[in-house]
Amino acid sequence: MTQFQLNLAPGKKIWSVKELTERIRDLLAGAFTDVWVEGEVSNCHVSQPGHIYFTLKDAHAQIRCVTFRNQAQRLKFRPEDGLKVTVRGSIGVYEPRGEYQLYAEHIEPVGLGALQLAFEQLKKQLEKEGLFDAARKRPLPALPRRVGIITSPRGAAVRDVVRILRRRFPNLHLLIYPTRVQGEGAAAEIVAGIKYFNRKQSVDVLLLVRGGGSLEDLWAFNEEVLARAIAACTIPTISGVGHETDFTIADFVADVRASTPSAAAELVVRTKQEFNRHLGELRGDLAERIRYRLLEQRHRLRELATHVGFRRLEELLRRNRQQTDELLARLGQALDARTERLRRRLTVAATRIVSFDSKQRIAAWRQRAAQRSDGLGARIERLLALKRQRLERLFVQLEERSPLRVLERGYAICTDTAGNVLRSAEQVALGDEVRVQLSRGNLAAEVLRKQTPEK
Repeated sequence: MTQFQLNLAPGKKIWSVKELTERIRDLLAGAFTDVWVEGEVSNCHVSQPGHIYFTLKDAHAQIRCVTFRNQAQRLKFRPEDGLKVTVRGSIGVYEPRGEYQLYAEHIEPVGLGALQLAFEQLKKQLEKEGLFDAARKRPLPALPRRVGIITSPRGAAVRDVVRILRRRFPNLHLLIYPTRVQGEGAAAEIVAGIKYFNRKQSVDVLLLVRGGGSLEDLWAFNEEVLARAIAACTIPTISGVGHETDFTIADFVADVRASTPSAAAELVVRTKQEFNRHLGELRGDLAERIRYRLLEQRHRLRELATHVGFRRLEELLRRNRQQTDELLARLGQALDARTERLRRRLTVAATRIVSFDSKQRIAAWRQRAAQRSDGLGARIERLLALKRQRLERLFVQLEERSPLRVLERGYAICTDTAGNVLRSAEQVALGDEVRVQLSRGNLAAEVLRKQTPEK
C-alpha cells in the first residue's frame, strides 16, 4: 500500500538566509539604481572614519541612509537633525543586519541653497567659538612701512589696490603673495600666504582682496580653514572681498572689513598730505595745551607766593637752617673730643708695647715648659714600672695555673675524635678511638676495655 502512495506535494526550493538576502539585494539594486528621495534628517552622526549615518523620514515612514567619506568630503554643508533635504543615491541591503538602506551620493537642502546653508552653519559655529569677538581684533598701525597683499596677480583688484597705495604714500613697501582666489584649492593657497607672512613677520598689515562674484566664486573666503588661519595670524588683517553687499566668513574674522578692495587700500594708510595735515593739527593742539598749562601753573605759583602759609614756610626754613648750623658746630666739637681721647689711648698702648720685653717672656716660658716636660717624663717612667710589675705577677700566676704544668707532673688529657674532653668512661664505647694529650706530644688509642666506678 505504501509503494503506491501519491506524492501530492510539489517540488520546493529551500533558501538559506544568505541566499535570500543576496537575492533581495540584487532585486533592489537593479530596480533602484538612481533615486531622489526627500525627507527630514534624524539620528545624524559621523563615524570615526568620516562616514555620515542618518535616517530620512516623513510623517509615515523612514529609511536608513549612509554617505561614505569620499562623498561626505564634497558636501558644502553638514547634515543635521531636523534639516529637510533631497538625497540622491541607490538602494542596497546591509546583509549583516538584513536591512535595506539608501547609499546617498549627493545631498542638498530643500529651500535654502547648500552653499548658503553651509555659510550660515559655519558662521554660527565660529561666532559661538568667539572668533568674531571685537575684543580679539587688533588695531591697524597708524603708518605701516610694509604692506602684504594676498590676491590673484592677474585680477583687477590687485591693480586698484597698488594704484591707490602708491598714490597715497609713494614710499610704502608692498609685498604681493600670488594665489588663486576661486575654485578648488584656492582656500589652501590663501592660507599658505597668511602663514608665510605670519612666519616671516615682514609686513605691518595684511590685505586679503578679491573682486566681486557669485557665492560660488567667493566660496574660498568662506572656508573654515581660512577663517582659523586669519584668527591665528598675529598681523592685523583687512578683508576686502567682493562688492559692498557681499559678506564672507573672512570679513567677520578679519580685524577690519572693507566693502571693496579699493576701500581696503584706503583703510591701510592715509594720503601723505592728510597725514601731514593731521600731524600739524596735533602739533597745534599740543602747543595750545602746553601754553594753557603754563599759564595755569604760573597763576598758581603767584597765589602760593602771596599766601600766608608760604611766608610762614620761609620763617620755618630760616629757623631750621640756624638749628642745623648749631648742630653741625656741636657735632664738630664732639668729634674733636672723641679724636683726642682715642689719641691718648693710642699713646698709652704704644708705651706698653715698647716696655714689653718679648725675649725675657719667651725664655721664661721655655724654662717652664722644660720643667713640666721633665716632670711628665718621670711620671710616665713610674707608671710604666708599675704596669711592668703587674704584668710579671700575672704572667707568674698564668704559668702556675697552666694545664701544661699539670701534664708535666705525669697527667694527661683524653679527648674523643671530635675534640671533646672525656671525663667519664661512659662517654666512649669499646672500639672507639681516643686521643691522649701528654706534656710532650699526643697519642692515638683504641678503647679495648673500660671500667665505670660504682655509684
